[in-house]
Amino acid sequence: MAVRKLNPVTPGQRHKIIGTFDTITSSVPEKSLVTGKRSTGGRNNSGKMTMRYIGGGHKKKYRVIDFKRNKEGVPAKVQSIEYDPNRTARIALLYYADGDKSYILAPNGLQVGQTLLSGAEAAPEVGNSLPLKNIPLGTIIHNIELRPGQGAALVRSAGTFAQLTSREENYAIIKLPSGETRKILCTCKATVGSVGNSEHNLESSGKAGRTRWQGRRPRVRGVAMNPVDHPMGGGEGRASGGHPRSRKGLLAKGYKTRAPKKQSSKYIIERRKK
Repeated sequence: MAVRKLNPVTPGQRHKIIGTFDTITSSVPEKSLVTGKRSTGGRNNSGKMTMRYIGGGHKKKYRVIDFKRNKEGVPAKVQSIEYDPNRTARIALLYYADGDKSYILAPNGLQVGQTLLSGAEAAPEVGNSLPLKNIPLGTIIHNIELRPGQGAALVRSAGTFAQLTSREENYAIIKLPSGETRKILCTCKATVGSVGNSEHNLESSGKAGRTRWQGRRPRVRGVAMNPVDHPMGGGEGRASGGHPRSRKGLLAKGYKTRAPKKQSSKYIIERRKK
């Protein structure tokens, strides 16, 4: 998939860069795999704002994605590649041989008509889901489980991928997109290939209105506030604000916020790059 830059006929198109949608083959989602999605606008059940900078946005329907891939040994045909407004990646509609249907994240190189399989017997080919112990070393993977049977939790964003580098006893060593290297149980599943729509990071909304369509309101900088509203507020003229910190006073940019005795730290071999 590529991106296209528009001819600046209007001011909002001058900096606009969007995807071409050339890989998308269907514009109507599968009705049985769609549910309603409510937007809170950042308010709680009594109408009080509890999250700032949220509101508006276009109405969306949620597509139910199969992150578990637990129909093992049943071949599935890729029926269509579709757009999903709830995520950066594209999704693929699968028709299973037993009549079931499901959505998965569409990896790079997936074609309509291709046959996919999940389970220990599946070949390590693009789109197939299998346990980490059955995937060859050096393979590019995504949709990685953290616990067996839990469903994919890691590497789900557009264009991302991880690499299976080695194995130690019951654990596989995975290099994640952040640069972190960690252990994951070999019985956890992963999908072969990288997540599709890899040019997503080149896109630019072009105007503030497109950000409002996505449900994000303007964000106010801390240094632009008064001292009563933010630790970095106040001062004469354009004051820099002092040490960077959050609205509640927690230091940012270098101060470690990870719990020192966190249980999962023993699985992390190398921390992410700063």
